[in-house]
Amino acid sequence: MTEEKWQEIIGTIKDKFELISHETQDLPSEQGKGQVETVEFYGPLGKMKLEFTTQPLVIDKKTIGSRRIGSETKVQYIYSDTEKVRRFKAYRWNQDDDNWIEMEAERGAFEF
Repeated sequence: MTEEKWQEIIGTIKDKFELISHETQDLPSEQGKGQVETVEFYGPLGKMKLEFTTQPLVIDKKTIGSRRIGSETKVQYIYSDTEKVRRFKAYRWNQDDDNWIEMEAERGAFEF
């Protein structure tokens, strides 16, 4: 999904549905640089949440350590300065279990 399509979805949600929250957070440092934008709203299936994650592409992964018993091993990631990876996830609220359930993506399923 592109940034433009994501902005269109946010606009449609604000126009057609009751918005609960809209926030942007930085990813934890162990996941690398990036941001997660989250939108919660009351939609056709009840309470729903959409997440759009943007972070740099992992170019290389280096494992640093020794072969001695008990030694530590560290993984160092090298990120691209120009290329980005974008992920889109949709959740619906399960009132019985009080948690979010990830929805399976079908082609064209998230068109509003």
